Amino acid sequence: MEYYLLIKALHIISVMAWMAGMLYLPRLFVYHADAKPGSELSETLKIMERRLIRAIINPAMLAAFVFGVWMLVLVPDHLEQSWMQWKILALVGMTGIHGMLSRWRRFFERDANYLSARFYRIVNEVPTVLLIAIVLLVVLKPV
Repeated sequence: MEYYLLIKALHIISVMAWMAGMLYLPRLFVYHADAKPGSELSETLKIMERRLIRAIINPAMLAAFVFGVWMLVLVPDHLEQSWMQWKILALVGMTGIHGMLSRWRRFFERDANYLSARFYRIVNEVPTVLLIAIVLLVVLKPV
């Protein structure tokens, strides 16, 4: 327990990095959806998207999970509280969005995207809504 606050801080830092990427990647997709396949812009966006997901989003998500699980190991009673159960449900949703973003990035990589810029503008809001729900659940512990 002497390291709990350090683990918590590392969890928060990891979540912040994960969310930064999760909010930025769909915005890149908006621009990429309007770019002509094979164009200089399209090729540049492919590099940016690949680096973002591999160097920031994936490692940050993994770190967030490791530190989050570590905190639950130290304080397993949290799992019995409904706010944590709802948080985990929202986290499952966030992880699903992460998987979909990864899949769509591979579509762009192969010049096989079929979704519109408008679609990605809407998708860009989903991580924001989930993030707000998770923060409110953790801070307010309403249920």
